[in-house]
Amino acid sequence: MKAAELREMTLDELKHKELELKRKLFNLRFQLASGELGNTAEFKRTRQDIARVKTIAAEKAREAKG
Repeated sequence: MKAAELREMTLDELKHKELELKRKLFNLRFQLASGELGNTAEFKRTRQDIARVKTIAAEKAREAKG
């Protein structure tokens, strides 16, 4: 997911996207534990996407305040 795509989203959409990515990470953890996860790079990519969403959401929140 590109940062430019995230910057176009509203704060509510970003929060929804964060929840969606957290669910995905949760499911990836179960797949890893059960040995079903084929692409372990997806784990890192999902964590990075969550961090990216949180960063942009914080920027937007600060921008809205002041």
